[in-house]
Amino acid sequence: MTEVVAAPSDVKRALRALYAPKNRDWESVTVPPQRFLAVDGSGDPNAAPAYVEAVEALYAVAYTLKSAGKRAGRDSVVGPLEGLWYADDDAVFVARDKAAWSWTMLICLPDWASDAEVHDAIAAARTTKKALPGLDRVRIVRLDEGQCMQLLHVGSYDEEAPALARLHGEVLPAEGLRERGKHHEVYLGDPRRAAPEELKTVVRQPVRPA
Repeated sequence: MTEVVAAPSDVKRALRALYAPKNRDWESVTVPPQRFLAVDGSGDPNAAPAYVEAVEALYAVAYTLKSAGKRAGRDSVVGPLEGLWYADDDAVFVARDKAAWSWTMLICLPDWASDAEVHDAIAAARTTKKALPGLDRVRIVRLDEGQCMQLLHVGSYDEEAPALARLHGEVLPAEGLRERGKHHEVYLGDPRRAAPEELKTVVRQPVRPA
């Protein structure tokens, strides 16, 4: 008898419209509730040590959880890095004043992972990755973003400003909407390997009626 092996859980395949969009201009999407590994911080992501620590800790836990799930017959693909970005004044994003940014970096959790299993993975990562200070800041968050405006940005992260200015200055007023919740980005490219002009980022903003 041929053994049937279940396909790994993969958020990019399950939610293609949210993780593999094609639209380069703003479109409305509906985002279902999701659970994430998360680490909070603030400051310029290119300069703040806390940002590097956060990303390292998220991947350490995500791969520890993946290994535990695979041993139990529930394999998964580690999702892309994501980020929530916020500040007291949203103008700092258009101005790219990165020192004034606060952020929550995220990796989506597979559906099969219970909170208890996630906490076990965090504890296991602490025993094997003792040199990663960000592990003490990893937590679980649940997002229910609902209606959002979203586009695929291709190019340097610093070139997002015109699209954001158009969203807030033109698109939302024209659609009778206003922002709700935090600016959300999904990083489909690896800045360590891809040229800036080839990077792909899903840019998302939760909205509500004005």
